[in-house]
Amino acid sequence: MAQAAVGDNVKVHYKGSLDDGSVFDSSEGREPLGFEVGSGQVIKGFDDAVTGLEVGQSRTVRMEPENAYGLVQKELLIEVPKEELPEGMPMELGMQLQAQNANGQMVVLSLVEVKENTVILDGNHELAGKALTFEVELVEIS
Repeated sequence: MAQAAVGDNVKVHYKGSLDDGSVFDSSEGREPLGFEVGSGQVIKGFDDAVTGLEVGQSRTVRMEPENAYGLVQKELLIEVPKEELPEGMPMELGMQLQAQNANGQMVVLSLVEVKENTVILDGNHELAGKALTFEVELVEIS
């Protein structure tokens, strides 16, 4: 039977959890996730987890941040004066804002701290710095 390899288009069911057991994403109740193995469409550790599986096989893998969403980059923590934010904007921790970076790309920033005159916004992926565990089941190779 064929094994998933770089360049194959695959479909998988998955469940992703953190070390505390909380589930951050799952394909349960949805269509399987489709992607090309090795193309960069998914994080490296997820690609690695699928490689070598045959249709119907499952695997559970734990990946360190370097093979997931990377380490937290301190330079992506930005202190912004409150007056630069939209007037009347609620200051709720965890809320997400969209902004444009120096290259004109849209980025998502999370509000992580509110100070007297400033706020701290975090441009890291919400799963950066976290180890992830994925249960993956290969559904299809095409």
